[in-house]
Amino acid sequence: MPASWSRDLRSALPPPVTGLLDRAKGLSDRLLSSESFQARAAAFPLTRIIARRRARDLFDLCAGFVYSQTLLACVELRLFDVLLDRPLSLHQLAARLQLNREACTRLLSAAVALRLVEMRGEDRYGLGPLGASLARNPSLTAMIEHHRHLYEDMRDPVALLRGDGGETQLSRYWPYADAPEPAALSSDQVSEYSSLMALSQPLVAEEVLDAYAVGQHRCILDVGGGEGAFLQKAAERAPKLQLMLFDLPAVSERATATFARLGLQGRAAAFGGNFLSQPLPKGADLISLVRILLDHDDSSVLRLLKACREALCQDGTLLIAEPMVEPGDRIASAYFNMYLLAMGRGRPRTTTHLSKLLNAAGFEDITFSKGRRVLRTGIAVARMRSA
Repeated sequence: MPASWSRDLRSALPPPVTGLLDRAKGLSDRLLSSESFQARAAAFPLTRIIARRRARDLFDLCAGFVYSQTLLACVELRLFDVLLDRPLSLHQLAARLQLNREACTRLLSAAVALRLVEMRGEDRYGLGPLGASLARNPSLTAMIEHHRHLYEDMRDPVALLRGDGGETQLSRYWPYADAPEPAALSSDQVSEYSSLMALSQPLVAEEVLDAYAVGQHRCILDVGGGEGAFLQKAAERAPKLQLMLFDLPAVSERATATFARLGLQGRAAAFGGNFLSQPLPKGADLISLVRILLDHDDSSVLRLLKACREALCQDGTLLIAEPMVEPGDRIASAYFNMYLLAMGRGRPRTTTHLSKLLNAAGFEDITFSKGRRVLRTGIAVARMRSA
């Protein structure tokens, strides 16, 4: 064979698998994808449980949209609030929910399977363990109802990934995501998302304030603080803490109204501006960024972190709270990656990646922890590097 033919043949062949781990994984992949192996594994007593669990996990991935829509239907029908007072029969629930008997039966059957509802006797239904967490919980129900925008944007996930779907509902919902000048947004433009953040923020605030004692500080500046929900909780935990908030002008006006309504005018002040292009107000020895960084790319994050360092008092502290990527973490790795893709900007980061950005901005002594409550929010505390 001529040498040129030999070279052409080698170049046409796939590159050899290198490394013992790659070889072992390749063998495992081919084995697990074999129909005959799958059949034998499902029949053999020692592997049957694993095979069935994996099959169920795959089906759950396929059926996940149906599960989420069942949850959405229950929330929109206020089923959990209805059942909080007392268990009801199928006939009573059909009347309360304004559904015919068959439709109500199907919804309840699905809700029981998802542990949202549970049977109480032969013909009565009460709250299940998951449904009880949602009864009269405006924070969680608002987030669930908000997800209809994401469901619509992910109707064609490949088009979304390729950028062929046009403007998304989430990019319209969060208008600052693609606004040429976010600071110019009107009160009407920010009202919907600001209200959602005001409802959902307490869930994160409690986790953060459990993990970090803000009362050790004199003054906190909450950047991107919305209508002041986080600062309201901080004020309850630390009665002597002075409060400052910085957000878009239309949002800060709403925060000012919130502070007045809560009687916090004497210790709280809201400032309007664009934190990516304008300096932050000075005077705080603690700055908080709660669910802010993941909305932005690295260059914007670095710019904001440097602005925080400039605004902080000497020996000041930066407190960051948001989803952070960890191995096997579905919330950050799967959910937020796709949510932020639909939103049109941002991404969740690993603690290593975030540490590099903090170091580049002049922060050191960085510690990470997780919130102890259900959301398991990622929390980072960083201090200014000595001059």
